[in-house]
Amino acid sequence: MQRVAALMRRFAVVVAFLAGALHSLAYAPCMIRLLAPVTLAILFWLWRDLSPRRAAVVGFAFGAGLFLAGTYWVYHSVHTVAHAPASIAVVLLLGLVAIMGCYPALLGAVSMTFLPRSRRRREWLALPAGWVLLEWARGWFLSGFPWLGLGYATLDTPLSGFVPLVGVYGVSLLVAFLAAALLAWVDGARARRWGLVLLVAGVFGLGAWLASRQFTVATGRFHSVALVQGAIAQDEKWEAEHRERTFAVYRALTEKALGHDLIVWPESALPVLYHEAVPYLEGLYRQAQARHSDLLLGLIRYDTERAGYRNGLVALSASETWYYKRRLVPFGEFFPVPEFVRGWMHGLDLFYVDFIPGDADQPALRAAGERIGATICYEDAYAAEQLAVLREATLLVNVSNDAWFGESSAPHQHLEITRMRALEAGRWLMRATSTGITAFIDPQGRIVARSPQFLPTVLEGTVEARTGLTPYARFGNAPVLLLSALLLLLAFWRRRAH
Repeated sequence: MQRVAALMRRFAVVVAFLAGALHSLAYAPCMIRLLAPVTLAILFWLWRDLSPRRAAVVGFAFGAGLFLAGTYWVYHSVHTVAHAPASIAVVLLLGLVAIMGCYPALLGAVSMTFLPRSRRRREWLALPAGWVLLEWARGWFLSGFPWLGLGYATLDTPLSGFVPLVGVYGVSLLVAFLAAALLAWVDGARARRWGLVLLVAGVFGLGAWLASRQFTVATGRFHSVALVQGAIAQDEKWEAEHRERTFAVYRALTEKALGHDLIVWPESALPVLYHEAVPYLEGLYRQAQARHSDLLLGLIRYDTERAGYRNGLVALSASETWYYKRRLVPFGEFFPVPEFVRGWMHGLDLFYVDFIPGDADQPALRAAGERIGATICYEDAYAAEQLAVLREATLLVNVSNDAWFGESSAPHQHLEITRMRALEAGRWLMRATSTGITAFIDPQGRIVARSPQFLPTVLEGTVEARTGLTPYARFGNAPVLLLSALLLLLAFWRRRAH
């Protein structure tokens, strides 16, 4: 065993990279949840007794392995679907991997420079707290990319019972503590090991009990809902010869769904701007109203006042209300590049356009007699930005165009993120996507019904409106971030004191 440990330390960078790649299997679609604390424990162990510079390199390798294995689909989206040159797709993927690798690299360097030399204090206090704070930071820094957070690996485990109390970052902290407990168990004497087993069992038992609690209030108002999945391939959608087929598919599926209280289309369902589709939509709206159905439709709209495009979701009920996407996709919906790069892109005939983001504070949509909190595409990964609307929203909806990701792991990861939002909010969540995975998610974050991918589908279900706020919806991330900051300060003080 000592020989294996010595060999792992000798090749610490390679081991860290492989551990990071294995860590990606803790998330959908593989969902080998135990890998999250185990691989993190390996990283914590590799950091022991390293110089700050070496710890940074090992941390970077872990992050690079995780995001190369976990977000490889960026290449597919940019090259295969968007038809950008392979070289650009590789640069964007490796750029993302490099940026994401910097976060664990920073934690490794800081922990070995400023935090306690005592392994117990560093691994129980500093590393879990530092990991969570950096996970939170990468959710907003440079536009943010909160993908593959530790907390998502708690879904379908007893730890998910803590989610309505502390949110995704709170359960990330619990997973990091489990990694520290695993290392302490390996190092400890028999009596200490039993104590750790009892502690972990108590945490899991409390989580299982919390999972049975309800933090929001059922109203007794049930609604039948139809989620429309057109299954139009992204590389066909905007081709002129496929336009009529797209219109026909969504008309046929919508007519099939008539009679439901609410019919939901995915993000940017039609390959035209909203004003160009008005005659088509007026016909569907008349049919829907005749059958007492309201419509929620994902469409692109041209804003004449600001002379730009908006990615929107319109509710067609007794009145027309809009929600506009706030979190735009870098290099997809806006291009943070200088003008000379734009000129080069134009010379290569690469399509680019900057969308206008929606306002940060938008009211819930009104449809089917309810107020519906909306998100479009990957902005449902930004948990804190959805808390304000929960004070009025009785249902949640996410519409997305996951056709960009093909048969990769991305649609499964995205569905996992959406499940976390339903659990944090204690609300039913309706998810309509262009090619799948369309789903109904209950207030416990469980998938009640889901569609097959790449098949035209009308997914039917019943949802119940709920009111009230979970503890997380009331207080947001502040308690967990404050606790993490205090743990770091305590660890730093202990080093100064010794």
